[in-house]
Amino acid sequence: MTERIVKVGIAPYEQQKARLMAIARGEHKPASDDPKIWFSSIESFAQVLSTKNQLLLELIAEAEPKSVAELESLSGRKGPNLSRTLKTLARFGLVELRRQGRTLVPRAVYDRVSVDLPLLAAGQHRESP
Repeated sequence: MTERIVKVGIAPYEQQKARLMAIARGEHKPASDDPKIWFSSIESFAQVLSTKNQLLLELIAEAEPKSVAELESLSGRKGPNLSRTLKTLARFGLVELRRQGRTLVPRAVYDRVSVDLPLLAAGQHRESP
């Protein structure tokens, strides 16, 4: 089975919006290796992919729980907190929450997260010494 890798980009909201508008106008065509998930700061990335949440994603991938209730039992995390976390991870596309009848089943979407972090603002180039 091939590893499912998602590339994450970190850029201020204004840069993300400008990029999306350029794509919509046909002025920019995203490359296949461009980030698929965007965060506005390293801090927001760190909050969503905290060590605790990384462990939760790993648990979901390995245990393949049949319900959020089963995941609650496996993880030791309380229902409301777990539900909030899962919704956040789903909003960023890291977890899929599927309905099977009346049951909500969490699935890890990716096996690995790769981070694209430019150290210079878009369009800037480092001066040669």
